[in-house]
Amino acid sequence: MEAQDPPRRHWIAGLGLLPLLQACSPLRLINATVPDDTHRLQADLAYGALPRQRSDVYLPGPAATGRPLVVFFYGGSWQNGSRKNYRFVGEALASRGIVTVVADYRLSPEVRYPAFLEDSALALRWALAQADGWNVDNRRVYLMGHSAGAYNAAMLALDPRWLAPHSLNPAGLAGWIGLAGPYDFLPIRAAGVRRVFGWPDTPADSQPLFHVRRPGPALPPHRVLLLAARQDRLVDPQRNTVGLAQALGQRGVAVESELLDGVGHATLIGALAPPLRDRAPVLERLTGFVAGSRA
Repeated sequence: MEAQDPPRRHWIAGLGLLPLLQACSPLRLINATVPDDTHRLQADLAYGALPRQRSDVYLPGPAATGRPLVVFFYGGSWQNGSRKNYRFVGEALASRGIVTVVADYRLSPEVRYPAFLEDSALALRWALAQADGWNVDNRRVYLMGHSAGAYNAAMLALDPRWLAPHSLNPAGLAGWIGLAGPYDFLPIRAAGVRRVFGWPDTPADSQPLFHVRRPGPALPPHRVLLLAARQDRLVDPQRNTVGLAQALGQRGVAVESELLDGVGHATLIGALAPPLRDRAPVLERLTGFVAGSRA
């Protein structure tokens, strides 16, 4: 999402995955380039009882112990998106030895804030319950998201309210990864996102930055990676990525952040797809960060 209010066509596309190729079904074309021999897919697994509470799991090829786990949430302004469109994300990480869960969650207008955070927390709880069967090291569990999905990941990692009902705590995460996330977006200007968050009655504590700046106990001791496109025209990288990184650093959190050239809001995540990996070193940054958690 964005602090400014661009034309609706660009707003909706940019917070899901902007057409990376000017053709019909660009995501289908991108996913058609994904190899089948780098991973094993467990598709359409329920993490809850509702129709949108489903996930796809991408398992690395060789059965090895001590694997890291990433639970990924996609963008879409909390109004659109499907896990099936993000096969290229699951494959990219699984090909580097990372067990990857790509989770759907309920969207507006069916629900409003904070239902999608409740779903995201439920997806994490479910993934942790399966982790032994995937040979995951529970000390190497990460949340990751792009755009609106990065918001979901940030809120679960910074605000303990969402994990507490599942007897989980953000301190149990190895860390979290935000790609082009909106972390500080009040006042809300886009009509669709206003509906999602009940503007103008949106609570201040709906913002990830609020939970970094609040006085009180130390923040969870996990690691954070924040990436954004330097030329992102949909979610201001200075206000959101740079601002959050600075605030985290001031609170003593081990945060890495970078603004990347050669990509935009959508192609930042698109750079995980095989045809676009030379646009920016997104996959290298992600896998290097996760590898750094090894004890």
